[in-house]
Amino acid sequence: MDVFDFTLLSMTGSLLAGFLGSLTGLGGGVVIVPLLTLGLGVDIRYAIGASLVSVILTFLSSSAAYVKEGFSNIRIGMFLEMATTMGALLGAMLAARIPTAAIAVIFGVVLIYSAYLSLHPPHGQVGLEASDPLAVRLRLDASYPTLDGPVAYHVHAVPTGFSLMFVAGALSGLLGIGSGAVKVLAMDRAMHIPFKVSTTTSNFMIGVTAAASAGIYLNRGYIDPGLAM
Repeated sequence: MDVFDFTLLSMTGSLLAGFLGSLTGLGGGVVIVPLLTLGLGVDIRYAIGASLVSVILTFLSSSAAYVKEGFSNIRIGMFLEMATTMGALLGAMLAARIPTAAIAVIFGVVLIYSAYLSLHPPHGQVGLEASDPLAVRLRLDASYPTLDGPVAYHVHAVPTGFSLMFVAGALSGLLGIGSGAVKVLAMDRAMHIPFKVSTTTSNFMIGVTAAASAGIYLNRGYIDPGLAM
């Protein structure tokens, strides 16, 4: 494969990854990493580094639109980002110590789950009953716009959601994906946040999570500027 074919395939895959990632909130890494490793023969750690850079740029641009429209819950995003950032740092540090074969297996499991979630998005019960006391203290309850006007919702199971976000961050740092599947699961199923709000808030969070682990990959030389850009 010559340079032109490599560039064309990687750019096409990146466009597809950006579209699917911003649409579903799952993160484009689930497309980029398999494309680079299986399709183009790139070492998985360099593929993860390139994916993290791509995820940062994709979601910094797409999240602004959702914030402007009023779907993203910034307060929830900032609170849960503490968990995902800590998890991302842990995952990035583990990536250098775990064999590439094991990383590939973990990635495969997450990829299958992400595909399932894309085809069968969770529709947890919207939180209409009383809020979690911690959510009240942190003022996480909000509303989102609809054609019939704003719809209010309440947030539940904040500690459970925070714990799941730590796992999501670790997967992001380890695999170079947005791990939006776990984030959407945490917010939709555990915290009873409306699906539209959970996906858009996930978009808001993914770029920050990826940036936390990208620094470690850059320091270890796993980010190739030519490949990432």
